[in-house]
Amino acid sequence: MKWLHVGVLVLVSTSVYAQGTSENQGTPAQNTPPAATRPVESQSAPSTAEKGAPNIDNARYVIGPDDSLAITVWKEPTLSGTIPVRPDGMISMALIGDLRAAGRTPMQLADDIAEKLKKYIQDPNVSVVVMADTSQRIFVIGEVGHVGPVPMTPGMTPLQAIASGGGLTPFANSKKIYILRNEGGKQQKIPFNYKEALKGDDSQRIPLKPGDTIVVP
Repeated sequence: MKWLHVGVLVLVSTSVYAQGTSENQGTPAQNTPPAATRPVESQSAPSTAEKGAPNIDNARYVIGPDDSLAITVWKEPTLSGTIPVRPDGMISMALIGDLRAAGRTPMQLADDIAEKLKKYIQDPNVSVVVMADTSQRIFVIGEVGHVGPVPMTPGMTPLQAIASGGGLTPFANSKKIYILRNEGGKQQKIPFNYKEALKGDDSQRIPLKPGDTIVVP
């Protein structure tokens, strides 16, 4: 009987120990959710509208005809979207109608739109991003390495534009280069002396304007 009594005590102790161990192992599982159900912080990539066109400073860039603008009015999806600037420099928006965009920076235009929308929306929050800067370019044609449009940089001169176009070909007449410019509905023909510009003549540092065409005969 003595050995039987000892055996029962051992069996009971083993059962109690096993139960306690199982409970202790189960506690962390109850407090920690499975990996599949744990919340994951979403980190969405910037939208295309937030990125805009590369190398554009929205505080300084001057909008021109044919530019493409992404206009966002916070919490107003019907007023938001990509809007082209018409050849006359105007854009059209719901509630506002026609509004001049050419000659304004994106930040200035955003303020103009917000001011107009105050009649219909309380404290409108507006952002304007340039998606395509097709207005800020000049054209180089004739005897140059690469004929066609050249992206315009602030303060670009004819000499710099020709260099961006691949430079003159061996057949170019550097003495008869000129710039065609449409201003006020009239076409101007501005002569440019390539050799004098190479010598550093300040009179040949002609500030280019969007839409200018440099002709190299």
